[in-house]
Amino acid sequence: MSLLNLLKPFKLGNIELPNRIVMAPLTRRRAGEDRAPTPMNAVYYAQRATAGLMISEATQISPQGLGLPQTPGIHSQEQIAGWQLVTQAVHDRGGRIFLQLWHAGRCSHPSLQPQGQLPIAPSAIAPREEKALLTSGEEVPFVIPRALETAEIPGIISQYAQAAQNAITAGADGVEIHGASGYLLDQFLQDNCNQRTDEYGGSIENRARLLLDVTAAAIAVWGSERVGVRLSPSSTFQDMYDSNPSALFNYVVTQLDRLNLAYLHIVEPRIKGSHDDLTEKKVQLGVRHFRPFYHGTLITSGGYTRETGAEVIADGDADLVAYGRLFIANPDLPKRFALNANLNPYHRHTFTGGDERGYTDYPFLDLMLYNH
Repeated sequence: MSLLNLLKPFKLGNIELPNRIVMAPLTRRRAGEDRAPTPMNAVYYAQRATAGLMISEATQISPQGLGLPQTPGIHSQEQIAGWQLVTQAVHDRGGRIFLQLWHAGRCSHPSLQPQGQLPIAPSAIAPREEKALLTSGEEVPFVIPRALETAEIPGIISQYAQAAQNAITAGADGVEIHGASGYLLDQFLQDNCNQRTDEYGGSIENRARLLLDVTAAAIAVWGSERVGVRLSPSSTFQDMYDSNPSALFNYVVTQLDRLNLAYLHIVEPRIKGSHDDLTEKKVQLGVRHFRPFYHGTLITSGGYTRETGAEVIADGDADLVAYGRLFIANPDLPKRFALNANLNPYHRHTFTGGDERGYTDYPFLDLMLYNH
């Protein structure tokens, strides 16, 4: 199949993309003081601005939304100013960037929360898999979170709306709602951790309500063509599962299909967090499954190569392909794909936390053109 599939331009709403190669949202844990982006972060994103579209790392909507140390927010003036550095650098290189809006929910720790409070969740159920990461670098078991009161939920939706507004001020080109990976909106969706009895729990329609309300709030700020949503229907990361995942996610995707979004972003079953998941899964809800339910733009992500990315577009299952680890190690990934050039290997131990090593120092094909 032709690699031209990946390199063809694409119209995303009213944004012209020069190619169909997306930089996936990647938590790198290199934010500065007050969890604000820094000039180093601006260099990192600008280096990768030849992507058709960039999606920022997960960015918390409020102090309560924090789930990991050194991750950026979009709720303070310092953070907005930091993101302005990033978006300006990206735009100066001709790039386009959506800001991913994130609330970690139960996947946090009291030491990361305002006044040391418990993390919040749909129900008081802790994830049994994975660990909470402390500022010290220590990993400890997740605590039992506090179940949100029904009266608190409009405030959460308002925080998403304000974060969406702040993303405009920060100069982003749109926002992606993080509904994946076991974080707050995913926690409300799936019945292993949502055992509520109010209008946000019980039936599939009720459990999907918060995601849809948050999406509507972002659309009210941006317009539908500048809002995307990310889902991971097959992922068990952070102890996620549902008793009827096909019915749940078919419903969610059908509802999102009505909203004329910029895109729907589906994480493939073979990814669990930042790792490949090679275990045999009962749930295989990838982008091909959802194509009949979703008539807008579909982004797929999850361990794609140059060849498999071209293939999924040729097959009509997706319109755009997001790359994570390959973009970490290859800032000029579209050029390398076009030339079928060798790819730099990535160094997993530098993925999260640290300095410019493993962040802005991966070599370009033509270092003379990208002199930092």
